[in-house]
Amino acid sequence: MTELCPELTLSTTLPKRADAVLLGMATINQDEPALVGLLPALDKACQKAYGTNVAAMADAMGAAAKEGSVVALPAVDGTRIFVVGLGSADVTPDGVRTAAGNGLRTIAALPDVAGLAVAVSLELSDPELIQAAGEGALLGAYRFTPIKAEPGPAPIESVTVVSPVASSAAKAAVESAAVVTEAVCQARTWTNTPPNLLYPETFAEAARAYLKDQKVTVEVLDEKALEKGGYGGILAVGGGSARKPRLVRMSYAPRGATAHLALVGKGITFDSGGLDIKPAGQMAGMKFDMSGAAAVIAAVHAIAETGLRIKVTGYAALAENLPSGTSYRSSDVLTMFDGQTVENYNTDAEGRLVMADAIGRAAQDSPDLIVDVATLTGACMVALGLRTGGLITNGEETSDLLLDAAESAGEDFWELPLTDYVRGLLKSTVADMRSGASNRWGGALVAGAFLERFVPEGIGWAHLDIAGPAENPEEAYGYTPKGGTGVGVRTLVALAAHLAAR
Repeated sequence: MTELCPELTLSTTLPKRADAVLLGMATINQDEPALVGLLPALDKACQKAYGTNVAAMADAMGAAAKEGSVVALPAVDGTRIFVVGLGSADVTPDGVRTAAGNGLRTIAALPDVAGLAVAVSLELSDPELIQAAGEGALLGAYRFTPIKAEPGPAPIESVTVVSPVASSAAKAAVESAAVVTEAVCQARTWTNTPPNLLYPETFAEAARAYLKDQKVTVEVLDEKALEKGGYGGILAVGGGSARKPRLVRMSYAPRGATAHLALVGKGITFDSGGLDIKPAGQMAGMKFDMSGAAAVIAAVHAIAETGLRIKVTGYAALAENLPSGTSYRSSDVLTMFDGQTVENYNTDAEGRLVMADAIGRAAQDSPDLIVDVATLTGACMVALGLRTGGLITNGEETSDLLLDAAESAGEDFWELPLTDYVRGLLKSTVADMRSGASNRWGGALVAGAFLERFVPEGIGWAHLDIAGPAENPEEAYGYTPKGGTGVGVRTLVALAAHLAAR
């Protein structure tokens, strides 16, 4: 594992080293609260130190089963004890994931802590719940390392999930949790990195370095290769910046794979809006406009490391959208990779242009399914808020696949419709299509209709608009930190697992 995540292990007993222990409290028997995951060794030590048991101490300190509640108890032999609310004893994977995230986030935020070893004991034996606990704990422990002359150590060094069982399925669940959360944390770190440090060239090289330990072939197309290949959308968007665009192609092709999944991510490393420049107050958060590419690169790594038997081809379309004398303009007509022409309606609608080129290229690989991920429209945020992503597909079967994957991953997406009326809004008198409508209504749908034009008939397609949930500008909650969230990674990995199991 990388330094982005604590080490994750499984144990049936309290580890020899446990600086902190996270227990649970859930409601049973007509809402009666009960302590969950209490370890005999810990209870015995508590009796010896305080003359009372952990359950009585938890009750005295106000521990509750209410979801989101985290209460610290007095330390026992140097081990800090925390009790997190689980709600009902009939827990769901995301309920466990959230509770573990709440607990670890609280522990990681303690003053003057570093390198803690934490045990998570919630009395879980189902592998799916064990995996959820591991994921929530590591995601809750995540901290973006500040860019300082002397950055401090990570608050959490290791996490042990304590379970009554240590079956092969339980061990595999912990291993899967470690792989997936490392990928999410990598995506979070990339999205949190300032744009003067992460731009198309450095992002492409970071992706290459990240994937070098996996059986993934990486090809990076620079501006000369993009021009030779006819990538008119990516070149136009990146034309105003001195930092030239890149297209990263990743290929994972294990033996025996029968399904082929293509993933396409939007990687605008900074979006000023171009000549249609954004207001100053709306520009600072535009370093997060590469969240889709981060999710795709990280997901490819996790899929390869997990060894899923599915062919995956990933594309990260990377560009910086800045105004200059070489910027593209509204009303320009662009020739895209697949030969279609586009009348550009707004230079701040740049994401769909780079995605269209990448989708057109992905289609040449003849995948069974193309899934694109992008912080594409503010309109999707208006419709669905900050915590729900939009889903647009070209078929009911594809919709079901994506929604099932998102549900199992614990990520929230809501399906949006495409209609012939919306498709008709893209008509142009000077090109094959416009890149947007002549009015502002239904902007998320219009953008989806535009991307659909670059998907050949017969190929399944899904579009994930993560403009809302890609960044959390509010206070941290559950296992979600403030800042970059890494949304999309877990859904893409779950989708690949579902397809590989068919």
